[in-house]
Amino acid sequence: MILGIETSCDETAAAVLADGAKVLASVVASQDTIHAPYGGVVPELASRRHVEIIVPVIRKALGDAGVSLADLKAIAVTQGPGLVGSLLVGCSVAKSLAYVGRVPLIGVNHLEGHIFAAFLQDPSPAYPFLALVVSGGHTALYVAREPLRYEVIGQTRDDAAGEAFDKVAKLLGLGYPGGPVIEQTAKSGDPKAIPFPMAQITDGAPDFSFSGIKTAVSLHVKRNRPLSAGQVADIAASFQATAVKMLVRKTVRAALALGVRRIVLTGGVAANKALRAALQVEAAERGWEVFIPPPALCTDNAAMIAAAGHARFQAGERASLSMNAIPDMKLA
Repeated sequence: MILGIETSCDETAAAVLADGAKVLASVVASQDTIHAPYGGVVPELASRRHVEIIVPVIRKALGDAGVSLADLKAIAVTQGPGLVGSLLVGCSVAKSLAYVGRVPLIGVNHLEGHIFAAFLQDPSPAYPFLALVVSGGHTALYVAREPLRYEVIGQTRDDAAGEAFDKVAKLLGLGYPGGPVIEQTAKSGDPKAIPFPMAQITDGAPDFSFSGIKTAVSLHVKRNRPLSAGQVADIAASFQATAVKMLVRKTVRAALALGVRRIVLTGGVAANKALRAALQVEAAERGWEVFIPPPALCTDNAAMIAAAGHARFQAGERASLSMNAIPDMKLA
């Protein structure tokens, strides 16, 4: 059994995993109400809240799983990437528990954790596969040809997709977090109402860019104020449809170029139903397999960190108690 700890951004999470795939307990404490008035995550507030609740969250996870510190074989913690203050809270507590319990410590890359969320379901992906990791802080394509080895194929050159959702939601006065509220608002809108531009990367790289569509939404809002409820819904629907099209198109093109027939969709934005459906349709037309974790495992959680930690543990990796947070940690 492995205890996973996740504090890379604004969720305080702990989970207990058995045999690398069986989730015995998963506890996630959200900070949405704390950051909502600011329209985004305030790093200092996030780290302070982690300090306040991380011990109760870990205690609850151990209690829900019916285990104690003595039952654990290892402790896995998010080492990066993320907000440095938030990461330090999780790493400090994990190192303390590892020292007191005399159990191995494993540092986990948050992005690898998202990929391993796909291994917490049945069936799980076989290698090789292409992973689209899309969240509030990250949007990237990785090819995994074998376990624990990744190659970055494309990534965002400016905003992450989730960040764009948050900013558009703020422009429309819909609140925070932007992803769920944009998706809900878009249900009553026309996705073809406004032809927002799709970013074109001039050098042909399979990279993403969301600053252009964000600017286009901002200009449209300024030109048409005040907005009716119907106009807001149309903007939300049109923005979501364009963002989804960009993500799916880049992923499909990369998979074709690589000759990969398995796709993993993961990260917070992977909870978006329109994105999940669009990618599944494109894959079905080509006879590809698609693996998408359930929404609760797409957003930040500690079960995915424990899953990645289990794989690293099985590979013989161990971290020292001098391990430090790496806010710009790379996966490939």
